[in-house]
Amino acid sequence: MLKKTSRRDFIKKSSSALTGAFVIPYLVPATSLGFGGKTPPSDRLVMGVIGTGSQGMSNARDFIRLRDQVRFVALCDVDSARLTEAKEFVDKINGNKDCRIYGDFREFIDRETLDAVMIAIPDHWHGIVYTAAANKKWDVYGEKPISRTIEDGKAIVKAVRQNNIIWQTGSWQRSQENFRRGSELVRNGRVGKLKFIEVGLPDGGRGIGTPPVQEVPKELDWDMWLGPALKVPYRGVSHWNWRWILDYSGGQLTDWAGHHIDIANWGADLEYTGPVEIAGEGVYPREGIYDAPVEYDFKCSYSNGIEMRVANASRFPMGMGTTWYGDLGWIHVDRGNRISASDPKILEEKIGENEILLYRSNNHYQNFIDCVRSRKEAITPIEPAHRAISVGLLGEIAMTTGQKIYWDPEKEEIIGNQAASRLLGRPYRKPWSLPTI
Repeated sequence: MLKKTSRRDFIKKSSSALTGAFVIPYLVPATSLGFGGKTPPSDRLVMGVIGTGSQGMSNARDFIRLRDQVRFVALCDVDSARLTEAKEFVDKINGNKDCRIYGDFREFIDRETLDAVMIAIPDHWHGIVYTAAANKKWDVYGEKPISRTIEDGKAIVKAVRQNNIIWQTGSWQRSQENFRRGSELVRNGRVGKLKFIEVGLPDGGRGIGTPPVQEVPKELDWDMWLGPALKVPYRGVSHWNWRWILDYSGGQLTDWAGHHIDIANWGADLEYTGPVEIAGEGVYPREGIYDAPVEYDFKCSYSNGIEMRVANASRFPMGMGTTWYGDLGWIHVDRGNRISASDPKILEEKIGENEILLYRSNNHYQNFIDCVRSRKEAITPIEPAHRAISVGLLGEIAMTTGQKIYWDPEKEEIIGNQAASRLLGRPYRKPWSLPTI
């Protein structure tokens, strides 16, 4: 059961009341209390889940593996079959049948009292749901990409800041040693003066034509799934395959920008700014309901002279991942703990105590839990996540219009192009709108 005074309130009150050279920690290690290394129930974070699909429940399982530091008590999804399955799983973990379920996130947010929420839903919903959760003053573990449009992203950043919540993006590559190590070497000049970055993302799919209109499955609330997007008949595309339809996502480009562009920005010290010019082209399906680009290639120029090229991986000799090029060499990083350099000796370089030491996390989920307790910023906070997807979205606008885009990264505005500026946001289907911040 939740205590009348929340853990967050207790921490804030304790921190403001204590003065002097040290602060007594509120959370005592479980091992010192005789719980065999497990966290006592009263100290577990009380969490909920919005989105119980494949990614949502994968994240929930990763949280649950952390030695009982989290207790899930409420779930929400527009698919009642997935919701029922998720409840059975959580109830089994909790040893009871008390996990509460909702089909409407608004009811979930209105009724629940939580420490934090994990959200994994289609991109076109992010602006509304992320902002609403931040306004509830819940700490949020939110899946990338942060938003489907730059205007939605700006609203989410504002809500997170004004409500002073802890935000962790599901861009877990920052919690992997090879990505941190590569970024740290670049930040400390081990490739010399940084000049160029290549970001390889997956090639897109080729589409499925136009499936016939189908009867909506009885377990799926299709109108709620669509939410702010254009109302269309059901054609069997929901859950995973929404990624290839531009009303809901931007295909592999936006699905992966929050990973590899984020790492590119981290190593180049570009995570709180953006490019000033963007130009490129994409290849789009000629028929069918899948309309996200199957190939894409655009170049970004930054005010400090750095250029970044983002394209589907088959266009790069290094393939997937991030490659930083300086005047003394290059470093490449990718999944599978891959890291390589133009000269292997670069990777043996030590970073001194007086050099730039990047944020270290060995577990993305543990980092979020620790930051909820300490109120320290998480390793993948809101603005770097917003800036990473903004690069992808600006590339999308450049490809859509076929024009070079001039961008003001401080004001986050397109310069001198009203038609392109309209693509920074998109109208919501009534009655949906962004929550007031």
